[in-house]
This record gives sequence, structure tokens and C-alpha cells, in this order.
Amino acid sequence: MPADRPTGRPALSVFDDDVPRRLRAERERRGISLRELARRLEISPSAISQIETGRARPSVATLWAIVTELGMSLDDLFAPAHEVGAGGAARGADPHAGRAAGVPVVSANAREALRLATGVRWERLTAAADPNVDFIWVVYDVGGSSSPDDGFIRHAGHEYGLVLSGRLEVTVGFDTRVLGPGDSIDFESTTPHRLRNAGDEPVTGVWVVVGRRSDPRTPQPS
Repeated sequence: MPADRPTGRPALSVFDDDVPRRLRAERERRGISLRELARRLEISPSAISQIETGRARPSVATLWAIVTELGMSLDDLFAPAHEVGAGGAARGADPHAGRAAGVPVVSANAREALRLATGVRWERLTAAADPNVDFIWVVYDVGGSSSPDDGFIRHAGHEYGLVLSGRLEVTVGFDTRVLGPGDSIDFESTTPHRLRNAGDEPVTGVWVVVGRRSDPRTPQPS
């Protein structure tokens, strides 16, 4: 494991058990067959099956594609069991549950984490589900990227990123920039983009995506 967490235990991983189950439950709740979802995403049914059974981890690009097609948010994946309502979607929860009373604080060694393929880890920085913002700590291992084989991602929203360590190559459309510690960037998430570790040490940073639920396939908060 990369030495990007100098103290404390590793972040709690929610992918091995909860995420595959939630993805499958939401797909079935929406009445979408495995083959139909695979057709829409232009990937193989076996790839979807392996993700839903926990035998394979998706890349960032694949996970974004799945949750967008199913009308989910990242909070639907991170949410502990007590935050999950019918159909597997995250619902409002007590922001103090399992944490100190008062202003919600998430300690560095208690963040829920998603470990993805292609050397990427996301950790939720909010104490409870927030339907308006994805606020995450990101880690790109050496050689890590948001998608394999130079693929690109696009989804609803606007994102903001701050690199804290390492060198992160960010390609947005036809524009490529390499960010170092202290550098920040923002761009429309609907523009095809790709993030890649461009150095010889892990990249850490803070990433925010606002307005992802503006996607027409995603239910709007009431």
C-alpha cells in the first residue's frame, strides 16, 4: 500500500461488500438487465457481472458510467448501511452517527474509501450523504489513471481539484496540464477528461464535483 497516509489505520473500504451489492440492487430495481446495461455502456456483460459480484474493481471511468446510467451518486456507494434506503439509494442520515457530537468532523483514519482499478482510491470527506456535492480525497498510485488505455470520462457537473503531493496530468478536451503540489484546476465535467499520475510518487489531492445530479437520468432531490 502506498505510504500516502503517514498516521492512522487505512481508510475503511466499502467496495468489497457494499458497493457491488448496491450497484446490482439499483440495476434490478430499475428493471435493467445485465445485458442491457452492458449494451448501454458498451462493455461486456461479463465485466458488469464481475463488478457486481466483487470479483473485479471498475476503473474510475467505468464506475462513473455505471452510476450515471443508474441515476446514482457517489454517496449512494459510500453510504453506510444505516444511510441506505429502499432500492439501495442513500438517504438523509444523522451526520453525527458514529462521530463526535457537534459540528460533523470526519477523522483522517475513519473515512470510507473506494479502491478502484487502475491504481485509484477515493475517500469521502463529508460526514453524511450530500446530494449536491461529491467531496473526496483522491489518491493516484504510481502509474494510476482514471481510465485505462487513454480512455476519457464525461458526466454532468463541474469539478474542482487541488493537488497536494505528486504530479497529476489532467487532460480536458485537447488541453493537457501537469499539476504539482498546490496547483488547482476546475472544468466542466461534460468535457471528456482524463487524470493520470505523471510522476514517480503517489498523487494525493482533494476533488469536488458540483451538480452531478443535474444529469437528466438522475433523480433530483426534492
